Amino acid sequence: MKKRYFLPAVLWLILIMVLCTLPGNDIPNNSFLEKIHFDKFVHFSLFGGIVFFLNLAIYWARKRVSPGLQVLFVLFAALYGLAIEFIQKYYTVGRSFDLMDALADTIGAIAGVFVFKIFIALLTKNKTSGK
Repeated sequence: MKKRYFLPAVLWLILIMVLCTLPGNDIPNNSFLEKIHFDKFVHFSLFGGIVFFLNLAIYWARKRVSPGLQVLFVLFAALYGLAIEFIQKYYTVGRSFDLMDALADTIGAIAGVFVFKIFIALLTKNKTSGK
Protein backbone atom coordinates (compact mmCIF):
# COMPACT_ATOMS: atom_id res chain seq x y z
CA MET A 1 0.00 0.00 0.00
CA LYS A 2 1.35 3.39 -0.94
CA LYS A 3 2.18 5.60 2.02
CA ARG A 4 1.34 8.76 0.12
CA TYR A 5 -2.34 7.85 0.33
CA PHE A 6 -2.13 8.42 4.06
CA LEU A 7 -0.46 11.84 3.81
CA PRO A 8 -3.73 13.84 4.07
CA ALA A 9 -4.77 11.83 7.15
CA VAL A 10 -1.38 12.25 8.84
CA LEU A 11 -1.32 15.99 8.14
CA TRP A 12 -4.89 16.24 9.47
CA LEU A 13 -3.89 14.43 12.69
CA ILE A 14 -0.94 16.80 13.14
CA LEU A 15 -3.16 19.83 12.51
CA ILE A 16 -5.59 18.64 15.18
CA MET A 17 -2.81 18.11 17.70
CA VAL A 18 -1.39 21.58 17.05
CA LEU A 19 -4.78 23.31 17.27
CA CYS A 20 -5.89 21.40 20.35
CA THR A 21 -2.68 22.04 22.27
CA LEU A 22 -2.51 25.77 21.71
CA PRO A 23 -2.44 27.62 25.03
CA GLY A 24 -5.88 28.79 26.09
CA ASN A 25 -4.99 32.47 25.83
CA ASP A 26 -3.97 32.00 22.15
CA ILE A 27 -7.52 31.03 21.20
CA PRO A 28 -9.70 33.97 20.17
CA ASN A 29 -12.70 34.67 22.39
CA ASN A 30 -16.08 35.56 20.91
CA SER A 31 -19.14 35.64 23.14
CA PHE A 32 -21.53 34.85 20.27
CA LEU A 33 -19.55 31.76 19.23
CA GLU A 34 -19.41 30.64 22.86
CA LYS A 35 -23.20 31.00 23.19
CA ILE A 36 -23.80 28.72 20.21
CA HIS A 37 -21.06 26.27 21.31
CA PHE A 38 -19.18 26.70 18.05
CA ASP A 39 -16.21 24.81 19.49
CA LYS A 40 -18.31 21.63 19.49
CA PHE A 41 -18.92 22.04 15.75
CA VAL A 42 -15.16 22.47 15.28
CA HIS A 43 -14.46 19.27 17.23
CA PHE A 44 -17.19 17.44 15.27
CA SER A 45 -15.65 18.55 11.97
CA LEU A 46 -12.02 17.90 12.87
CA PHE A 47 -12.62 14.35 14.07
CA GLY A 48 -15.00 13.57 11.24
CA GLY A 49 -12.12 14.60 9.00
CA ILE A 50 -9.86 11.99 10.55
CA VAL A 51 -12.25 9.19 9.66
CA PHE A 52 -12.93 10.66 6.22
CA PHE A 53 -9.23 10.89 5.32
CA LEU A 54 -8.38 7.44 6.70
CA ASN A 55 -11.24 5.91 4.71
CA LEU A 56 -10.13 7.81 1.62
CA ALA A 57 -6.57 6.46 1.95
CA ILE A 58 -7.80 2.88 2.08
CA TYR A 59 -10.22 3.52 -0.77
CA TRP A 60 -7.45 4.92 -2.97
CA ALA A 61 -5.36 1.83 -2.25
CA ARG A 62 -8.01 -0.92 -2.42
CA LYS A 63 -11.09 0.66 -4.05
CA ARG A 64 -13.19 -0.39 -1.06
CA VAL A 65 -13.24 -0.02 2.72
CA SER A 66 -14.66 -2.77 4.91
CA PRO A 67 -17.22 -1.87 7.59
CA GLY A 68 -14.94 -3.37 10.23
CA LEU A 69 -12.12 -1.06 9.24
CA GLN A 70 -14.50 1.90 9.36
CA VAL A 71 -15.45 0.96 12.92
CA LEU A 72 -11.74 0.83 13.81
CA PHE A 73 -11.23 4.28 12.31
CA VAL A 74 -14.12 5.66 14.39
CA LEU A 75 -12.70 4.08 17.55
CA PHE A 76 -9.24 5.44 16.73
CA ALA A 77 -10.58 8.96 16.21
CA ALA A 78 -12.66 8.82 19.40
CA LEU A 79 -9.69 7.60 21.44
CA TYR A 80 -7.44 10.22 19.84
CA GLY A 81 -9.94 12.87 20.89
CA LEU A 82 -10.07 11.51 24.43
CA ALA A 83 -6.27 11.44 24.59
CA ILE A 84 -6.13 15.05 23.47
CA GLU A 85 -8.56 16.02 26.23
CA PHE A 86 -6.17 14.50 28.78
CA ILE A 87 -3.23 16.26 27.12
CA GLN A 88 -5.15 19.53 27.43
CA LYS A 89 -5.85 18.87 31.09
CA TYR A 90 -2.35 17.91 32.15
CA TYR A 91 0.07 19.47 29.65
CA THR A 92 -1.51 22.49 27.96
CA VAL A 93 -1.56 25.90 29.63
CA GLY A 94 -5.01 27.41 29.99
CA ARG A 95 -6.89 24.36 28.65
CA SER A 96 -8.93 21.74 30.45
CA PHE A 97 -10.59 18.37 29.99
CA ASP A 98 -14.07 18.69 28.47
CA LEU A 99 -16.16 15.55 28.19
CA MET A 100 -18.54 17.33 25.80
CA ASP A 101 -15.61 17.95 23.43
CA ALA A 102 -14.83 14.23 23.53
CA LEU A 103 -18.48 13.49 22.78
CA ALA A 104 -18.43 15.93 19.84
CA ASP A 105 -15.22 14.22 18.63
CA THR A 106 -16.90 10.81 18.73
CA ILE A 107 -20.11 11.92 17.02
CA GLY A 108 -18.02 13.68 14.38
CA ALA A 109 -15.98 10.51 13.84
CA ILE A 110 -19.19 8.55 13.26
CA ALA A 111 -20.42 11.23 10.87
CA GLY A 112 -17.10 10.97 9.01
CA VAL A 113 -18.10 7.48 7.84
CA PHE A 114 -21.33 8.80 6.36
CA VAL A 115 -19.65 11.79 4.73
CA PHE A 116 -17.12 9.42 3.17
CA LYS A 117 -19.89 7.15 1.85
CA ILE A 118 -21.73 10.12 0.34
CA PHE A 119 -18.50 11.41 -1.19
CA ILE A 120 -17.69 8.04 -2.79
CA ALA A 121 -21.28 7.62 -4.01
CA LEU A 122 -21.13 11.03 -5.69
CA LEU A 123 -17.67 10.33 -7.09
CA THR A 124 -18.63 6.96 -8.57
CA LYS A 125 -21.93 8.35 -9.86
CA ASN A 126 -20.06 11.06 -11.75
CA LYS A 127 -17.59 8.53 -13.17
CA THR A 128 -20.31 6.19 -14.40
CA SER A 129 -22.41 8.96 -15.91
CA GLY A 130 -19.41 10.26 -17.87
CA LYS A 131 -19.20 13.66 -16.18
